[in-house]
Amino acid sequence: MSANSRSQEKIKLPYTKAYYITNEVLNSVTHGIGFLLSIVATVFLILKGVENQNSIEVFSYVVYGISMCALYLASTLYHSFSFTKAAGILKIIDHSSIFILIAGSYTPFALVAIGGVFGWFIFIAQWAIALFGIIGKILFLNKMKKFSTLLYILMGWFGVIAIPQMATAIGSGGIAWLIAGGVTYTVGTIFYAHDNLKFWHVIWHLFVLGGSIAMYFAVLLYV
Repeated sequence: MSANSRSQEKIKLPYTKAYYITNEVLNSVTHGIGFLLSIVATVFLILKGVENQNSIEVFSYVVYGISMCALYLASTLYHSFSFTKAAGILKIIDHSSIFILIAGSYTPFALVAIGGVFGWFIFIAQWAIALFGIIGKILFLNKMKKFSTLLYILMGWFGVIAIPQMATAIGSGGIAWLIAGGVTYTVGTIFYAHDNLKFWHVIWHLFVLGGSIAMYFAVLLYV
């Protein structure tokens, strides 16, 4: 067997080319839909903030909306161009945008629902962790998947320290939507952590959509 043949054996992919193409098309479509929905959702939130004549609300909703749009756009672009030379940088942006979405999702709860010194503490802590995670992704993209998955989960459930304040601010209805979103995201990380299995990354995308929808209604209806 020639050296070239041995090399080809080593890089032989476990699935067919047709599967990889189908998988990436589905990944692109699912989060492409998420991007379009995020734009519409952001408009409604900004209108809500303007109607309430509250600059902190508007700021929080803009940050939250941008974080949603950023995640879904980054994911759509990465999966659309995953077979090109741009895949490397797009993958970093895609994975980093998860940190941005989590911190962005916390922003309206921290600054509007909770407010005060404690609210600003949560806001700053979330964005500091997000920055740490993003730097880690840039420097060690392919070496920190398990760590970053754990960090996603820890960031997501960081808010348990504010349960009394959150319960007072958004009531049982808001808490129910929050828990639904948190559980959906958390269950989804199982598929993210094992996305080498067939279509598990697509399933992860669907869980992200579900979690985003639950979080959005918590913000829209109760914050």
